[in-house]
Amino acid sequence: MITAIRSYAFSLLGLAWTVLLCILLLPFLAAPRHVHQRGVRIWAKGLLVLLAGVCGLRHRVVGMENLPRGAAIVASKHQSAWETVALAAVLERPVFILKKELLSVPLIGLHFRKAGSIPVDRAMGAKALRAMIPQAQAIIADGHQLIVFPEGTRVGVGERHPYQPGVAALYARVEAPLVPVALDSGRFWSRRSAIKHPGTITLAFLPPMPRGLDRRAFMSELEARIEGNASSLLSGSREPETVA
Repeated sequence: MITAIRSYAFSLLGLAWTVLLCILLLPFLAAPRHVHQRGVRIWAKGLLVLLAGVCGLRHRVVGMENLPRGAAIVASKHQSAWETVALAAVLERPVFILKKELLSVPLIGLHFRKAGSIPVDRAMGAKALRAMIPQAQAIIADGHQLIVFPEGTRVGVGERHPYQPGVAALYARVEAPLVPVALDSGRFWSRRSAIKHPGTITLAFLPPMPRGLDRRAFMSELEARIEGNASSLLSGSREPETVA
């Protein structure tokens, strides 16, 4: 009961914080991309503070030494809404590849768009993929960290979902290190629930993928690394197996 009350209190406070920050940033709509990225990071850090203070849901980040300085593609496991917030807070210049519908969310969608987020209309299939690549190349050329969720949707703990081909296209056609990310956020905040359980989420940056793999080998290795390390975290291990 207490956990539910705290969770709904966070939802109200988080909504108020989101609306306030979005309104404060409205005068900067014509400002450069980095201004909106800074605003998104402030928003995300504020939500993490609220999660810790209201819900007792904290986090730790491991493997930061695996994240190269400057541009990178960050391919993350996706179990809940938490990692969207956390990656925006942790990375210096975050840009998301996300569903087109998310950019239609009032206020916050506008600022994500201004921060450079790349929308993908999954109904367009291969055409959407072809449109995404030039945008991704431009974002990387400008020194940003491009965040992609290879599963394409939030996947519950213990469930599996096919990895989508877009991440292989990014690996093959965008010149940047690709860093996998494992996490265990679903243990505390499930994809279909507003309840946030107290605890400590681990966000683990894994070593960059080797270059030169063919598509099949890349997809197999990426999935093995992310899923293997996520399973290790979910089993209660404090450290992912392949964080060097």
